[in-house]
Amino acid sequence: LLLISIIIAHYKISLFMPKVNTDSMPNDLNTLSLTEPTTDTIAVDVTDIPLSLYIHIPWCVKKCPYCDFNSHELPIDSELSMYEEYVDALLLDAAMQQPLAQNRKIGSIFIGGGTPSLLPIAQYQRLFTGLRTCFEFAEDIEVTMEANPGTLEHAPFAQYLEVGINRLSIGVQSFAADKLKVLGRIHDPVQALSAISAAKAAGFVRVNVDLMHGLPKQTMNEALEDIQMAHDAGATHISWYQLTIEPNTVFYRSQPILPDEDNLADIEQAGQSLLQQLGYSNYEVSAWAGESDKPCRHNINYWQFGDYLAIGAGAHGKVTIGRNDSNGSNSSDVKDKMEDDLLVASGIYRFSKSRLPKDYVVINPDTTEKSDIRQITPKMVGWQAIDQEELVSEFMLNALRLHGGVAWSLFEKRTGLTLDSIAEQVNSLVKQGLLVDSDTQLQPTVLGQRYLNQILRAFL
Repeated sequence: LLLISIIIAHYKISLFMPKVNTDSMPNDLNTLSLTEPTTDTIAVDVTDIPLSLYIHIPWCVKKCPYCDFNSHELPIDSELSMYEEYVDALLLDAAMQQPLAQNRKIGSIFIGGGTPSLLPIAQYQRLFTGLRTCFEFAEDIEVTMEANPGTLEHAPFAQYLEVGINRLSIGVQSFAADKLKVLGRIHDPVQALSAISAAKAAGFVRVNVDLMHGLPKQTMNEALEDIQMAHDAGATHISWYQLTIEPNTVFYRSQPILPDEDNLADIEQAGQSLLQQLGYSNYEVSAWAGESDKPCRHNINYWQFGDYLAIGAGAHGKVTIGRNDSNGSNSSDVKDKMEDDLLVASGIYRFSKSRLPKDYVVINPDTTEKSDIRQITPKMVGWQAIDQEELVSEFMLNALRLHGGVAWSLFEKRTGLTLDSIAEQVNSLVKQGLLVDSDTQLQPTVLGQRYLNQILRAFL
């Protein structure tokens, strides 16, 4: 339970976008101190690494007491110009990051928040028109947007399909009115059911429903009823995760009474059984794909340690800068395009953007005759190489979320490290019965799924 809480908290905050310590870092590219890769960081071939894009929309109508996301309540005097300025900043941000694609197509986009559906549809039209000029989209690109069920918090669902959004993730959390009230949600059960129905009627084939369990005073029957209602309403995918109390939240300062550990375990076991009976496949810790759906490509890319660009206030990204090769993508080409602002060598890097929307949208106008990328882009607060030790632990932290595991070859392709570098830990874990004894697949055993914390500790 401790591990699951840690993993879910990490997932909720940034969908496994690694955190960067910004306390001692400059807050714009003008003064950004670049961190060169250590000698332990090995360059990898970028060609086979999928590329995704995360977009953060930071506003919500009301911040929930359990929420520790980078979300901000809409200003009372908010105007449409606020959204326009924000999209302008997003597009500048995307233009700055375009060279990081290194001739790769964007395979998936995830629009998170906050409440992304608060952004007016006209701004989404502007945003996607601009993004298509910056990047090449894969023909079968997956584009997910988070939406809240309240009718005042989203445009007609058909309009999202028209701009290219083809997957919805609806934040229901519960269908019980009393639980929604405790969670600070502003929708009611009827609106939740109506939102799922409306999304399906509009033509969305893939609809995820977010549900929490382990809620204050929640019984097993109530938790199971939430799952059944989501399924009956037409959810093709269910994200079912336990409520955790995080620092810097209202619940942390005034903690509600939650079910005890025995009841939590019983709820989890019963819920998993019901989801399986309903035809859902548990491919990851909290993710369940229905028979008519498939795993979320965007999140799979996170967990398989792929690359992802990130735009928006507080957004975090990870990118691999490839070595010189025959496909024309190399660190020198990219460095030239970025005017030496970001890239200094091949390696695996992570970066982040200013958290506050007011800081993110402020750019530094150039007062000289020559302008460059450092003066016209949203603030970068972190850019650093991931060293060898972190590469191992971060890869494992992500890959071991997947119940089916990943191919061992992926470890070498995504980190640039050899399997020999972790052979001792792997052999020990196999002997303990925590990892499957396989030359081809990194996969926890059934016992290992219960003791993931012990597996992860071996790679720290």
